[in-house]
Amino acid sequence: MAGSISICKIHRWLASESFIANGSGTGCIGTEALWTRRETSGLIHHSDRGSQYLSIRYTECLAQVNIDASVGSIGDSYDNAMAETINGLYKTEVIRHRGPWRSIEEVEFATLEWVDWFNNRRLLDAIGYVPPAEFEKAYYRQQEESAHAA
Repeated sequence: MAGSISICKIHRWLASESFIANGSGTGCIGTEALWTRRETSGLIHHSDRGSQYLSIRYTECLAQVNIDASVGSIGDSYDNAMAETINGLYKTEVIRHRGPWRSIEEVEFATLEWVDWFNNRRLLDAIGYVPPAEFEKAYYRQQEESAHAA
């Protein structure tokens, strides 16, 4: 699973037998982030060092929608610890626990269910034991209130 996280919220996921960074909606994470977020300014796409995420086309695609890529340096996972943690949770809680899988469609549906649960119902200690979607909503509400007060 590849993903983009804002305040621990997964904005986009992809389950696929293969992945080509073609710059289209299926290969560029940015398009879905535009639909699920008010803006992409300051959004960082975290991934591993897979060649698809390091390709020039993919990097250009992210730049077109004002998203920064973060893959860290070789042997350094600090920038992507959150992405790696969420990928590990996903693999443990969905792929290994609910498999074996008969089709990619089964994986996609199970992933959709898990991402919905993670974003809307999972309570995260790091953000005060609230779901990521609730935390993000409160964050933007606070930003708007601060802007109106200024």
